[in-house]
Amino acid sequence: MRTRRDSPFTRRRPIGVLVAMIAISLALVQCAPAERPPAPAEPPRTSAEPPPQFTATVHPVTAEELGASWHPGCPVEPGELRRVELGHVGFDGQPHLGDLVVNQDRVPQVIAVFEQLYRIRYPIEKMRTVDHYPGAADELSMRDNNTSAFNCRDIPGRGRWSYHAYGRAIDVNPLINPYIDDTGAIQPMTAARYLDRKRNDPGMLHEGDPAVRAFTDRGWQWGGRWTSPIDYQHFELP
Repeated sequence: MRTRRDSPFTRRRPIGVLVAMIAISLALVQCAPAERPPAPAEPPRTSAEPPPQFTATVHPVTAEELGASWHPGCPVEPGELRRVELGHVGFDGQPHLGDLVVNQDRVPQVIAVFEQLYRIRYPIEKMRTVDHYPGAADELSMRDNNTSAFNCRDIPGRGRWSYHAYGRAIDVNPLINPYIDDTGAIQPMTAARYLDRKRNDPGMLHEGDPAVRAFTDRGWQWGGRWTSPIDYQHFELP
């Protein structure tokens, strides 16, 4: 009589064989290369990171280089002025180089002030000499929000030399920090929106701001403290 054979799928394996198979499986798992975790992403660079080191370079200037900003009869000669190439932080948060022409006896002060402005990341939209504008016109420079210093001109409506004519005054971000005369007229004429000094646009100057104190703590006078006229852009050291 035939006996039914167990199916090969139901046949039991000896315990010793099973133990050996488990040991081989564990060894294979341990030998398999471990999956590496993804490398951490590099943090994005932000405008809060400090820019490269501040730089300042001093150059002599000639009458030809000063262009329309100087003419015979000005209260200083070109030899008394210096062009200072200064690092500054732009409205884009990046480092830039700009130029100011100042009196030679104000060069150390100007470098110290702008180094502090650089460290606190006070933004300056642009900084170039006014001879870049037709006739060295102050109105055009201000409309362009250009920070500038020397310009052989008088005080509007006063009939005497401005301290800019001596290279001892600096106008900072003048479009957003306008000049307001006794009649309420403003310069530049395009700055009406910035008469609201509660605004906090980048580069605006307010009493107590670190940028204002970078000047005033060194003895500079700020026109934003005047009452008539009011000159938010203006700093001078007579």
